[in-house]
Amino acid sequence: MTYVVSDIHGCDKLYFRLLETLRFSDTDTLYILGDVTDRGSGGLRVLLDAASRQNVILLRGNHEQAALEFLPHDPDNEAMPVRLFGRWYEWMEDGGDRTYRAFWNRSDAVRARVLRILGSLPVYAEVQVGGRSFFLAHTVPGKRKMRHPESCRVCDFLMGEPEYEICYDPKRIIVTGHTVTSLIDKASRGRIWRGNGHIAIDCGAVYSGVLGCLCLDTLEEFYVE
Repeated sequence: MTYVVSDIHGCDKLYFRLLETLRFSDTDTLYILGDVTDRGSGGLRVLLDAASRQNVILLRGNHEQAALEFLPHDPDNEAMPVRLFGRWYEWMEDGGDRTYRAFWNRSDAVRARVLRILGSLPVYAEVQVGGRSFFLAHTVPGKRKMRHPESCRVCDFLMGEPEYEICYDPKRIIVTGHTVTSLIDKASRGRIWRGNGHIAIDCGAVYSGVLGCLCLDTLEEFYVE
């Protein structure tokens, strides 16, 4: 089976509980649509575990992008580049402090591995499962840009604003995280949202305590709390 989850945000207990709930095995595949880090305390544990599994494909979210950019800098021992200073504090206030502390408490070897993992993450994946076509990303831009995803900028798949009210392509389903589903529809709090050929799976785990997961083969939904 092929599964997809997103925006774990350091909720490592929910992540491992999900693997148990799915009875996740070597014959299954799991796509994680970014933002495993920050806000919660277990982001690096999730990142390192996911990267150690050949059948887990981790995509880049805006929080992984921020971590890649800011983690190598140690403001206590070096001058933070002026161009990064303001954004570094914004990241820290948005939960990056948890990842930052965990990173600098690890060994040199683990820190180097974390940076290699972050630098290797793709921003989207196109897959065929169960006779359906899926486009998977942390988020996507508007419909016009998505006509040619290969021409989009990286930031379009990290901070783009989907047009949920529009069907982008009747021949494929877009699956994204990034935007908590309750912000799309209040009735979807803690649940996966579907509409117009788009499935949004960020159930706001770090806020709602619910981690949602979608099986691409059957479109069945799984939740752990």
